[in-house]
Amino acid sequence: MNPIISAILPVFLLILAGVIMRARSFPGDGFWGPVERLTYFVLFPALIVVTLARANLGALNIVPMAVSLVATLLIVTMGLLLLRPVLKVGGPALTSLVQGAIRMNTYICLAVAGALWGSAGLSLAAIAVAVIVPTVNVISVIVLARHGTGGSASPDAIAWSLLRNPLVLASLLGIALNVTGIHMPPMLGPMLDILGQAALALGLLAVGAALNFSAVWSDARAIGHNTLTKLVITPAIAFGFLELFGVEGMTAAVALLFMASPTATSSYILAKQNGGDAELMAGIVTVQTAVSVVTLPVILTLAW
Repeated sequence: MNPIISAILPVFLLILAGVIMRARSFPGDGFWGPVERLTYFVLFPALIVVTLARANLGALNIVPMAVSLVATLLIVTMGLLLLRPVLKVGGPALTSLVQGAIRMNTYICLAVAGALWGSAGLSLAAIAVAVIVPTVNVISVIVLARHGTGGSASPDAIAWSLLRNPLVLASLLGIALNVTGIHMPPMLGPMLDILGQAALALGLLAVGAALNFSAVWSDARAIGHNTLTKLVITPAIAFGFLELFGVEGMTAAVALLFMASPTATSSYILAKQNGGDAELMAGIVTVQTAVSVVTLPVILTLAW
């Protein structure tokens, strides 16, 4: 079997397991919310801190990759905003299309990066998280403030939301531990290792449990266009920038993994809380996750 498919298939089988468990109400409907919060605020940050603290940052081609990722996200966002008259969508729907096109499912990305490239891949993936998470959160909050129904967000509010983001804080802490030479203290390191090992399994199960198949037909046309944008057009634009800045090999493949991954399930929460089209967002998350089972192996095979 193709090694990329062999690495990706278990990831999506875990997501499918989450779908089945939620459909059968196991272990209970009250289980998944706390698990998602535990993973997002504790387990996943622990994995990022450990990975970045131990990474050989000097050996990684970080800056060109980071520039390529940010440039891609900005181009895709501006394209959607300019194409709004063609798309014929209202403000709240537009915010969901933007989120669907630029956000990524970090659980899937880290799981695939680790499965394909081991600790080196995880280090690059953690760097990508440190670059992408603040960028997409700033873009999403600004677009929601401008086009959603939840009102405007001040620069202070945007900055405060970033400073409270556990993934941003974990990235900053991991990089600080690395550049200062502290790395992982003897007792803290093993504890964070254990927490991090639980992050991906629980996170992927929670992704499956969060999928909403009843929302798939909320706006099939918009969902179809957005899925094409996120899973094909966005990675194609990223590929162009990576070529332009001379990023290649595993670094380019990890960057494309993030750009080609389905959007984050947390996009639904952000849309619901800030005046976006939550129903459309739920449909986008579900369809993109299902379709990426096919598109992600193809893109990674071409990239790697």
